[in-house]
Amino acid sequence: MAEARARTRPFSVKRLPGFTTVAIICFVALYAPIITLVVYSFNAGTSVAVWEGFSWRWYAAAWENEQVQDASIRSVIIASWAAAIATTLATMAALATTRTRPYRGLTVIYALINQPLMVPEIVSAVALLIFFAMIKVATGYSGLGYLIAAHSAFCIPFAYLPIRARLESMDLTLEAAAADLYATPWMAFRRVTLPLLWPGILAGAMLAFVISLDDVVITEFVKSAGQDTLPTYMLGQIRRTLTPEMNAISTVFLGISIGLVTVFFFLNRRRK
Repeated sequence: MAEARARTRPFSVKRLPGFTTVAIICFVALYAPIITLVVYSFNAGTSVAVWEGFSWRWYAAAWENEQVQDASIRSVIIASWAAAIATTLATMAALATTRTRPYRGLTVIYALINQPLMVPEIVSAVALLIFFAMIKVATGYSGLGYLIAAHSAFCIPFAYLPIRARLESMDLTLEAAAADLYATPWMAFRRVTLPLLWPGILAGAMLAFVISLDDVVITEFVKSAGQDTLPTYMLGQIRRTLTPEMNAISTVFLGISIGLVTVFFFLNRRRK
């Protein structure tokens, strides 16, 4: 009787045997190392694997470390400039690809803008290294401008996607109504499009900031001597000796990234 009921029971996609187990394994594999890192950032000892009691020791050490301070300030400066430049260019690109009639080559333009997302980052890093090396030889300049330009180029597609998504969800009739009321294109953009687009722009800027702040590969290839950002400084320290100070820095870094991504998520959900 039970077998007969099992054969006649309709299939439901909401009931998949083993799905909960697989999901739990995935979450453990993803977050167990991060949780371990956060917990051991409060370790009183010098080992990253042996718990010796609770302490804020390594957070204080990181706060007083001048190299960490310099690298952090440099990271924020580069990420701020990169986010501003990438968001400005991404906004213009989004307007050019969504507020016009479909034209030949539009799909190719989409592909070109999003290409850095598809190409391995190491390829972009090597290409930028070669390109900027030629400029360095020709000009003799070796400042932070190269890192800002490299991060800006890499962050454009990350800023472009939420801005484009916001534009595609906006009603074109509002802009058409502004034109019917004799508004110039600039006035319609400033008074109608920009206020509605602002959550998408902020979301794109925050996402670009986080991507730039966390970048290691492109920074490692493009930077000159004495231009370590916080991620590259941490990478160098790990190669020498590993202490819970790196855990503390990583935990703070993690908290900042989570906070910005959370704000990005809620801003991107806004619909007016």
